[in-house]
This record gives sequence, C-alpha cells and structure tokens, in this order.
Amino acid sequence: MLIIRPIRAGDFESLYQIAEESGHGFTSLPVNADLLRHKIARAEASFVKVVDKPFDEGYLMVLEDTETREVVGTCAIEAAVGMEDAFYHYRLGTEVYYSEQIEVRNEVETLTLCHDYTGAAELCTLFLREPYRKGNNGRMLSRSRFLFLAQHAKRFGETVIAEMRGVSDADGHSPFYGWLQKNFLGIDFVQADYLSGLGKKAFMAEMMPRNPVYVCLLPEEAQKVIGEVHTNTRPALSLLQAEGFRCRGYVDIFDGGPTVECRLTDIRAVRESRLLTVDIGDMPESDKQFIVSNTQLANYRATSAYLCIEEKADQVVISAELAEELLLVKGDQIRILAM
Repeated sequence: MLIIRPIRAGDFESLYQIAEESGHGFTSLPVNADLLRHKIARAEASFVKVVDKPFDEGYLMVLEDTETREVVGTCAIEAAVGMEDAFYHYRLGTEVYYSEQIEVRNEVETLTLCHDYTGAAELCTLFLREPYRKGNNGRMLSRSRFLFLAQHAKRFGETVIAEMRGVSDADGHSPFYGWLQKNFLGIDFVQADYLSGLGKKAFMAEMMPRNPVYVCLLPEEAQKVIGEVHTNTRPALSLLQAEGFRCRGYVDIFDGGPTVECRLTDIRAVRESRLLTVDIGDMPESDKQFIVSNTQLANYRATSAYLCIEEKADQVVISAELAEELLLVKGDQIRILAM
C-alpha cells in the first residue's frame, strides 16, 4: 500500500536522494543537505502549529511504500508565499501605441516584475520516483493535497497557485533565461535556480530589470517559450486545468513557465470531496477507486482504495488494514474523492 504522510527527520536520506533525482528546474528541492534538513524541521513545526491565519508554514509530505517502508515520492503545500522571502513573477501585459498623424496602432507585450501572488497558497514539490510512475499513483499523490486543503482550509491563502516548470534542455539551459543571463544577471540558469531554491534571492532585486521588458525585443527563441511548459510537466498541467486552474498572465522569472491559479473554494476536488463516518469490517467489492484521507493534521494520512459507497451515504465500511494505515478507529471520519 502507498501511504502519504507528513515528512519527519528520519526521511532525510530519502529526501536527499529525491532532490538528486529531480534534476534541474526543481527549485523547491535543491541538492543541499542543510536546506533539506531545514525544510523537514519547518514542515514538522508547521504540522503542529496553532494557526489563526496562514503565514509562512510549509506542509511537506512523503509517499511511503508500506511493504518496504521506502519513501518513493513527495508533495507539498505552502500556506502563504512571499511572507518571509520575496516571491517574484513576471506579469504579462500590453502597451498600446497609436498615432493619429501616421494612422498606425501597435500593441506590444510587456513583462513586468511583480509580487502579486504574495499571500497565496502554493502547490509544490511534487515528485514521484520512476518505478512508481504507473497506474494512478501520480494522480493520487497530486490530488491528495486537495483533500488536505479542503479539511484545513483556514491554514491556507484564499488563492492557490502552482508554478509550472518551463522549457529547458537536458543540461538545464533555458532559452528564456539566456537573454537575462547575458544582459543582467551574469550567472547561468542552474546557479540562479539553485540560489533561488536556497532562499538567497537578494540578487534578483539587485540585478533584475526594474522596468517593463518589451517581449518583441527578446531573442525569438526566448519569445517562443514564454508561458510554455516542460514536456515532463504537461501531465501535471492538464491535471490542474481539470481542477479549474488557469493561467492569468503570470510566468516564472527564470524559465518563463506559466503559473496557474484557482480560488481554494473553487477547486473541483475541494468542492467534490466528502466526509464519511468509518465502520470497520469486510469491505464490499467495488470497482470505484477513491483517494481517502483521515481528518487529522500532525498525523495526516492519505491513500487510495476501492470503496463501495452509496450516492447519499454518510458511512462507509473499510478494512482493518486500511484503518490501521490511516490511523482510524470506528466512528472516525474520512474525507474521500473519486479518483
């Protein structure tokens, strides 16, 4: 069985391995032991913190194979970005130039550095190791976060965003970043992305262009990838679009990948998830697969299971094995979402 749970200190080696496997552009897990230990400690503190309103909490979770007790994936939610460190984006806009004298009208796209998503919750750090990328494992890992959002909504910003990885090659070179490196930053994409992941972002404010950038003046290869996603990221984007996420004209400052957003209460999975009371016994056969989570915080658990549930039922029978892995006893509630 695959179980999603909060990360803990003993998962450090597994997290470090995942950071190495995730490759270039996976900013939220840089290969840095001190930072990864800090992320784990921050997550452990966030899961037990009393929260009146979201601030800088981070909820990092792992996917564990209960047969081998091996960590095989990660997923996370940031409560409210930009509250401690600046959270930069480019905002796509349009400037209009018109001359009545010569009867010419031009619309020019611009990129403006901004902090517009400050305070938004963020879906991030989604990674599944290669041997487990089959069936519905990836979908379960990603969508399980919506059950957590639904259950603990007050701990998160009203808007939820996700930064989609932009176009880069196998060596981590980004066509969009090339012009920025040449004219402004002077360091390569991998280094800039790594520093950003470490939280060392002062260089952005010091070296990024302070005025709007005219898209038409960028190299053609840079223009082409604005708002485009990396090939490996397309399935994740499609999943989020099905949940109601849309790009509102914001792109990443390094690789030009799109950021998508949705109000927390408008996310389809949040709206469609249900609470049911648990009974423990022999589970009836069913061909309907659900993502299932308990309603706890520090002891949050989630998995997938085939459940027999009547349309308007408020109870469900689960096996003793499933109850044990989800830390449930008879009479507890679970939150479910159809796969």
